[in-house]
Amino acid sequence: MAGFNIEEELKKLPSKPGVYIMHDKDDKIIYVGKAISLKNRVRQYFRKGNKTERIKRMVSLIDHFEYIVVDNETEALILECNLIKKHRPKFNVLLKDDKTYPYIKVDKKTPYPNVYITRKLVNDGSKYFGPYTNVGAAREMVDFIKQKYKIRQCRTLKERTRPCLNYHINRCLAPCMGNVNKEEYQKQIEEIEDLLEGKTDKILKQLKKEMDEYSKNFKFEKAAEIRDRIQAIDRVSTKQKVSNINENTIDVIGLAKSELEVCIEIFFVRGSKMIGREHYFYKELGDMEDKEILSGFIKQYYMENPNIPRKIMLKEEIEDKETIENWLSTEAKRKVELQNPKRGEKLRFVEMAEKNAKVTLENKEKDKSEILMELKKVLQLDKLPRKIETYDISNISGEFMVAAMCVMQDGVIKKNLSRRFKIKTVYGQDDPKCMEEVITRRLKHSIENPQGGFGKLPDAIFADGGITQIRATQNAIKKYNLNIPVFGMVKNDKHQTRALMNDKRKELQISENLKNLITRFQDTVHDTAITYHRKLRDKQITKSQLDNVQGIGEVKKKELLKKFGSIDKIKKASIEELTEIRGITKVIANEILKELNN
Repeated sequence: MAGFNIEEELKKLPSKPGVYIMHDKDDKIIYVGKAISLKNRVRQYFRKGNKTERIKRMVSLIDHFEYIVVDNETEALILECNLIKKHRPKFNVLLKDDKTYPYIKVDKKTPYPNVYITRKLVNDGSKYFGPYTNVGAAREMVDFIKQKYKIRQCRTLKERTRPCLNYHINRCLAPCMGNVNKEEYQKQIEEIEDLLEGKTDKILKQLKKEMDEYSKNFKFEKAAEIRDRIQAIDRVSTKQKVSNINENTIDVIGLAKSELEVCIEIFFVRGSKMIGREHYFYKELGDMEDKEILSGFIKQYYMENPNIPRKIMLKEEIEDKETIENWLSTEAKRKVELQNPKRGEKLRFVEMAEKNAKVTLENKEKDKSEILMELKKVLQLDKLPRKIETYDISNISGEFMVAAMCVMQDGVIKKNLSRRFKIKTVYGQDDPKCMEEVITRRLKHSIENPQGGFGKLPDAIFADGGITQIRATQNAIKKYNLNIPVFGMVKNDKHQTRALMNDKRKELQISENLKNLITRFQDTVHDTAITYHRKLRDKQITKSQLDNVQGIGEVKKKELLKKFGSIDKIKKASIEELTEIRGITKVIANEILKELNN
């Protein structure tokens, strides 16, 4: 921001609660934080003193900041969470795991609720039970409910002229026909909710009472039906029991750290049963304190999550404990506590979560570290090759020349970091020159904009080929006086990696696991390049040939490509196949084939 003087702006900060927002020189938000006193908190970043490497990096990138004043710390926390969710600043703890887990939903929006599995949590007044990390367990529970309770099976409740099959096989009371009153139906829903909350003692007591009544009145068929339900509930309720902790809903959170990553493990305890667990990984948080990481995790994890437990148990007290409790209690409309148990079974549960986080992290990193350590040893590198890039060129007789880049980060192929290039300066079929151009352009990106889309420079580059491609890659690296080692990926007759080659033409033998990984690495970059090449070629062919056909506009072109997939397949189509598309007559079909097969 032009004219922004940090020292002068620091003097203007108010001693009030609020949220501060840090921007870099490109006006990108890199950090969002909250404070009881904006004046005291923001000034700390720019004072001399001990700071973690992470904070030092962040402060070095701050170009300007802004702030929003609020009435209290709870409001600041909510605003902070919303801004982090919206802008995803790189220096905040970010919940990057984009998986969604199944919940069982009791849909309360209608007078006759349905029960089904969903992965979307919405604050619509419905009740959610879970999460179930094993979707099979959730399905099993819903199947059980639909078999044992006569609730509607349809997603939308519509009036019918006659009931569906479920009514006739005694699986539904047909609320769509008005065959059941709301009170009778609601009684079933309340029992289902008790079951999902683990309150089986209450259900069983009531059912046994009803069964005795039916028996006394000689209604043995009804009594047998309830007896079967009691036995089924007994089986379901004992299946997952692992603890006698007496609180109904608890989340237990454990944390483990390594040099590369942080793992957070969360156990879900519902009605004295551990119904599931999940873990999340964060990179480059190793120099943050545990309580700061856990505070960031809790704020993001429970943001807009209607399934807030009554208690959240952790090993140590976190930052903003009281503020977070107030916020969660307001969201849940009941008291929510953050506890740090010091003894007994609760402490053992927290220790189990911590232990599992450590095991999960070790198992994940074991495979990675073995790959990285082998590469470091085989390639004789000074440091672990955490980021490796490879490139591939694709063209036919020098036309539609493109290249692809793929990235292996910490031993994992990251398809989302792949990049595609059109060749700009090379004319004719010269793959080494194309390789040199592309890598020159790629290196320039990171040198000029280290925080840009290409990220930091690679620790090594694997050329897809032998010594010629190695030399072309080295030529690009020398232009910037960089020291990035280059190795060739040598294939066998079956197009599988048999070895890596150094710049002295020496083949370096590698393990089978590493061969398989690098083969996948080669295949990924090759597929990326080929796909991009075909896309450009088909686009050009489509533009130059189908546009010449009278009666073919954009809509029909899209329909043709949607049906046949490519120009080559359109060429091979019959008149009858082409005329299946709406608007294409035999005359137009003949013109298409004539034009494409010229």
